[in-house]
Amino acid sequence: MPQSANTVRVETTVDSRDGAERVARSVVEHRLAACAQVSGPITSFYRWEDRIQADEEWMVVIKTAADRLDDLTAHINGVHPYDVPEVVAVSVTGGGSSYLEWVREETRGGTSA
Repeated sequence: MPQSANTVRVETTVDSRDGAERVARSVVEHRLAACAQVSGPITSFYRWEDRIQADEEWMVVIKTAADRLDDLTAHINGVHPYDVPEVVAVSVTGGGSSYLEWVREETRGGTSA
């Protein structure tokens, strides 16, 4: 099985840059992710409590091994400031083999590059 099939990209959004950076740092510190990028601000449109909302948010993009996804999701739910945080995972279908191996190793307590 290609290494990419064992890798996922996870996205979540947070209402502040500081909050997004806390989530990103926490998942890397706990070795639930190899890396996480924070970008924004972005504007998110969604329905919540029967109203259309438009809020400024920051996106956190996280790379992890597929077999770490359940633990990562549980951790995000525990540290995230939202009642119902977005946690969306997409399987990686390709990429650099050295990078994908690094993602796998970092989520298993391997040494940093």
